[in-house]
Formats: sequence, C-alpha cells, structure tokens
Amino acid sequence: MNPYLDIVIRSVSVYFFMIIALRIFGKKQLSQLNTADVILILLISNSVQNAMVGNNTSLYGGIVAALALFIINFTFKKVMSKSEFIKNLVQDRPEILIHNGKIAFDTISRLGITNDELQEAMREHGVEYYKEVKLAMFEIDGSISIISGDKDIKQTHHKRKIHKTLGTLNN
Repeated sequence: MNPYLDIVIRSVSVYFFMIIALRIFGKKQLSQLNTADVILILLISNSVQNAMVGNNTSLYGGIVAALALFIINFTFKKVMSKSEFIKNLVQDRPEILIHNGKIAFDTISRLGITNDELQEAMREHGVEYYKEVKLAMFEIDGSISIISGDKDIKQTHHKRKIHKTLGTLNN
C-alpha cells in the first residue's frame, strides 16, 4: 500500500475515534477545560500521533496527516449540515434547565450541573433568583444561556468553567 494513503486512512480513523470518544464523554467536558483536561488533550494528541503517521516521521508524512484531518473535518461538517441523522448522532440537543422559574432537577442531575454552576450563570446574566429566570438552556457547546423575565437586564452568554475558588468579590 502507498505509505501516504496509509497515513490518510490512519488519520481518518483516529478522527472518527475522537468524535465517538467526545460524544460518549459528553459536551460538558468541552466547556470546562481545566489543567487536567489540557494535559489529557496534550497526551491524547501525542499518543495518537504514531497511530496516524506510523513509522513515517517525515515532513511530508506530517503534512499528509494534517491535510487528511483538515479535509475530513471540512467534509464531516458539510455532511452534518445536510444530514439531520448524522447531526443528531454526533451532537446533543440543547436542554432546558429552568423554565418560567421552575428548575428541571432531573435534567440538571443527568447533565452533572451543580447548583453553584447554575447560580454562577444566573449571576453573570444579572439574575438573582430562580423565579426570575424565564428560560435557562444548556447549549450544544456546553454553555448555559439565561433569559430573564426582566426586560431591562442585558442578556449574555455564560461559558461554563470550574472555579477552584470564587476569590474576592469587588463591590
């Protein structure tokens, strides 16, 4: 077999493995990268490098692997945009966390969202109490969107992250 075709097949296989792995471990993991997650990403990239290029450590081998990844990513995004089945297979749907002040405890529990994380998102949107939330959504990218019933509050987008400490609050 052509060594560059071998690299393309290996790279595409690793790409689809990573999509499946991220789907299994969930979107929550993508939205809250901490030190351990960054280390995991670096180690995964290092561990799959040899799986993609094999013994070929040449410049051309690396370029072929990168090109294969760019092409398969572009193609896969196009397929997802045209096929609802593939899109639903790979991506989760947005989930309602709060509707008209009522908390969806089952959903929050299933997604592993803590009360502190939900309250943080509310504070970042200028909302103090759950009953003031018209709609809180856990988006497909792992962020929490909040829409309040107050017309004067500016709506913002909250990207979930894990805090080691709240630190000092400046008033």
